[in-house]
Amino acid sequence: MKKPLPEFCSIARSLEVLGERWTLLILRDALAGSTRFSQFRANLKIAPDVLSDRLATLVDFGVLERTPYQDPGARVRFAYRLTPAGQELLVALSALQQWGDDHLPREEGPTVLRRVKSSGRAARVGFIDDAGVPVRTSDVAWHWAAPHFRGESAEIREGIDA
Repeated sequence: MKKPLPEFCSIARSLEVLGERWTLLILRDALAGSTRFSQFRANLKIAPDVLSDRLATLVDFGVLERTPYQDPGARVRFAYRLTPAGQELLVALSALQQWGDDHLPREEGPTVLRRVKSSGRAARVGFIDDAGVPVRTSDVAWHWAAPHFRGESAEIREGIDA
C-alpha cells in the first residue's frame, strides 16, 4: 500500500520513496543489472525483510516493476526491473557517486567510471539549460515556483537562492 506523500516539496516527496536506508544501493545494483531478490541480497548483505519492504515501496511508486519467472523445478519468483522512471534515477545516483569521488575519494580511485557509450569519453553530471548548453553549478539559483514555502522563514529561502 502506498504511503501518503508530502504535498508541497518535491524533494520531500522523493525522499519518502527513495530516502530509506538501502534504497539507493538497491537502485545502484538494479542499474548495474541485478533483477532477482537473491542477487540484491547477496550483493548488499541486507536482511530479507528489509529488502522485501524496500522492493515493495519501489514497485508501489513505479520505480521498479515486478515480473514473475520460474527456474526449472522451482517455485515462481519475481524479477525486479527498472521502469523508465527508475532508469531516470541514473542521473541522481551518478551525481551522488560523482560527489563522493570528488569529496570523499578512495585512495584506489573511483569504483565506477561514467563513460559516453559512443565515444568512451568521461561523462560528468551537471546542469544544462533548456537550449542544451552546459551551465556551471555556481550559475544556478533556485526560484520557488509555489506561492509560499510552508514552515520556513524568508532567511532560509534567501539562503537557498544565494
